[in-house]
Amino acid sequence: MNGCMEPSDSNGLRCAVFGASGGIGAALAEQLCARADVAEVHGIARDPARVPSGAIPHRFDLTSEASIAKACAAIGEPLDLVLVATGRLTRESGDGPEKSWRTLDADAMAELYAINAIGPALIAKHTLPLLRKQGKPVFAAISAKVGSIADNRLGGWHSYRASKAALNMLVRNFAIELGRTNPRAVAVTLHPGTVDTPLSQPFQRNVAEGKLFTPEISAAKLLQVIAGLDTVDSGRLFAWDGAEIPF
Repeated sequence: MNGCMEPSDSNGLRCAVFGASGGIGAALAEQLCARADVAEVHGIARDPARVPSGAIPHRFDLTSEASIAKACAAIGEPLDLVLVATGRLTRESGDGPEKSWRTLDADAMAELYAINAIGPALIAKHTLPLLRKQGKPVFAAISAKVGSIADNRLGGWHSYRASKAALNMLVRNFAIELGRTNPRAVAVTLHPGTVDTPLSQPFQRNVAEGKLFTPEISAAKLLQVIAGLDTVDSGRLFAWDGAEIPF
């Protein structure tokens, strides 16, 4: 395999998937477990019982830094790949996304920021120091094309768009810092496409034919993108097909 995630020794890759019980996260964990070049897959989830077989399960709460730190301490170093496959489009109650500024609500905004930006940032805080200093380790967080300011033509979905834009900026910041502390490492955000999961089901009506992916297809495409990354790509947002999405 060329590009990132090349094993730096004969022991194989050590990977961590946060959100490993969700649609995309579970598919990513399963596919990593099936690879011959992967030695360990750690699946971190709110319900460890739902982590795919073959992965080492860990419990965490995305809104609790203490639980993130505990899981990372249990995983240990070095890590070759950290995948953050968490996110929320609507409130836990199901309300949203907002179609107008008239429906903005402070609590709703805080909830989406906590899940889509703050949680992944705290995962980065505790996993970036664990990235291997050899090879080409990767930190990748699932973002969304609608988090691109340059690509926004429709408006609406205020909290989701803004929280994903914040995630993109945070990972850009992390990439700059990694360039000083671990220059072989890569940090990116990834757009998985429209995936057939509970998150997207209410919004699938207008998806073009052939563009609604199963979690398995999306995960395979994302891992292909990761495999092709190099250090010059750090800090960028890439789609499932490898195309760069402007911030």
